[in-house]
Amino acid sequence: MGSIDVMILGQKYTIKGDASEEHIKKLANFVDTRMKEVYNATPGIAPLKAAILASLDIADELHKLREEQENIARNIEERADVLTRLFD
Repeated sequence: MGSIDVMILGQKYTIKGDASEEHIKKLANFVDTRMKEVYNATPGIAPLKAAILASLDIADELHKLREEQENIARNIEERADVLTRLFD
């Protein structure tokens, strides 16, 4: 388990984990970008509130992608069933 220093909103964080350094940096950059977007949209917002709003935005995106993935999987299953019945 390694550790890497990253910067998010000008603050240094030491992240420990099994993921590669490149992956951790990519995630930190993603979070930093989202938090900066919140700061730019709402000047003077407290860092904690910015983090919560960025987290909600990321959670919303994740939720939508999971729903989309479930719909795609369901569609594939339905099509596979149709194809299977054609061979019966």
